[in-house]
Amino acid sequence: MGLRINDTVPDFTAETDQGTINFHDWIGNSWAILFSHPKDFTPVCTTEFGAVAQLADEWASRNTKVIGVSVDGVEEHKGWKGDIESYAGTGAGFPIIADEGLEVSKAFDMLPAEAYLPDGRTPADSATVRTVFIIGPDKQVKLSMTYPMNVGRNFAEVLRALDGLQTAARENVATPANWTPGGDVVIPTTVSDEDARAKYGDFTTHFPYLRTTRLPQ
Repeated sequence: MGLRINDTVPDFTAETDQGTINFHDWIGNSWAILFSHPKDFTPVCTTEFGAVAQLADEWASRNTKVIGVSVDGVEEHKGWKGDIESYAGTGAGFPIIADEGLEVSKAFDMLPAEAYLPDGRTPADSATVRTVFIIGPDKQVKLSMTYPMNVGRNFAEVLRALDGLQTAARENVATPANWTPGGDVVIPTTVSDEDARAKYGDFTTHFPYLRTTRLPQ
């Protein structure tokens, strides 16, 4: 069974291109995004790492650390970083886990337990390692999404989802379809009209189970 929302993520010690980390200690009191890749020096993944690098200020402003994981080694990661930075036009300051033995990929249920990668491994051998996990400061999974090899991930959506998760946690609300920061939010059904009015002020009742309001800016 794969990791589900609100599961505590596995703790592990691993080598990265920036040294050894203990995952839970590395997260600390921050939010974290772990994004995985099937192999270094692959085209779609290079564009994705570049997109993550370009959003460095956005992650920092949201108290969020980002970390990659790929099934190649530290030296390959260091070499690949040069291509990523050249493509993105900016530095890539986040670490990349060297998951050569597949311990992390298996712990996060991105590969079958009996899986192994043959010598001369290709991206197809680890194609399922294409997942994003958003993790809260409590070390629990808040969101996960998995993509196929031929569709690049939309990190603007990852950022939007992160904003939604943080807003929901901070304000005790939910976010509707296509929500972006500043848009109306949904008042939980567990909150009475009286309590909603006291907490949120004016709100709109679309149906008894769907009430929306605008949070103060």
